[in-house]
Amino acid sequence: MPPAPVLRWTRVRQAVSVAALVLFLAAPVFAQDDNSSPADSTTGWVFRWLNFAIVLGLAIYALGKAGPYFRHHAEDISEKIAEGARAREAAEADRRAAQAKLAGIETEVAAMRADAKRGAQAETERLRAIAKAEAEAIERAAQAEIAAAERAARLELKAFAAQIAVERAEALLRSELTPQTEAALFGNFVAELEGSSN
Repeated sequence: MPPAPVLRWTRVRQAVSVAALVLFLAAPVFAQDDNSSPADSTTGWVFRWLNFAIVLGLAIYALGKAGPYFRHHAEDISEKIAEGARAREAAEADRRAAQAKLAGIETEVAAMRADAKRGAQAETERLRAIAKAEAEAIERAAQAEIAAAERAARLELKAFAAQIAVERAEALLRSELTPQTEAALFGNFVAELEGSSN
């Protein structure tokens, strides 16, 4: 497409040419001095029709020359209209997508909240289970420790009771064992030994 200044100059040249031709053809009409109207004569009618045909021919020629410009201009306008329609359709699609996202965002947020709530509940249950398991383990360890302490205390109590019993038995023996009883016991022991050796 030629640049805009060249197109303007061409249009100006064409307009000047058409104006000069019209003035040249209209000169005989302006040159008449008498008051009789030559337009009413046959020659006037011929010149009128001839003038009309020339002007019409020039107009058709000018339009024919300007036709590609107008066609190109019309194509540019059509392209721009189509481009605008495509841009409008793209904007509408973007708007619909944005509205769909906005409409879906509430359900997304609700789903995220529900997921977070379920996750928090699951985490709470897991922590409760861990705490319960740890409490049970501590209780078992405490029970085992208590049982071990109880066994140790019983053994200690038995040993203490045995020691006390031995001490009492010794004390009782010492109190009841007199030198005469001791001699009698010694005699019985010796007699038993003699009897066994035989």
